[in-house]
Amino acid sequence: MSESERYQAGIEVMEKLFGRTPKQGTMPDGMFRTTVENLFGDVWSRPGLELEERSMITLTALTVLGRENELKIHLYGAKNLGIPKEKLEEMMLHLAHYGGWPVAVSALRIIEHVYGKPSR
Repeated sequence: MSESERYQAGIEVMEKLFGRTPKQGTMPDGMFRTTVENLFGDVWSRPGLELEERSMITLTALTVLGRENELKIHLYGAKNLGIPKEKLEEMMLHLAHYGGWPVAVSALRIIEHVYGKPSR
């Protein structure tokens, strides 16, 4: 796959995930292009896992690593993909036992922020 094909594949994945065409923002040119081509154009576009599965794997890694800013961004992506809040809450309960209670509780707070509070 050529560089421009990888870039286009990455843009398409990011549009599906985040619901819009990605913008570079404050990210330097090289970092943005590498992110689009390598991460989303090569890795996220591979066969073998569905986009939703890749999203949940990413959420797990970001949770355990305590990367709350990136977790929030990817939770918006999960919401955009239609991954239900209840599934993410169950994932965090499971993850708490392997990755640590504090990071799972922090992730639950961010999930509530992104998805909204439950109606009771």
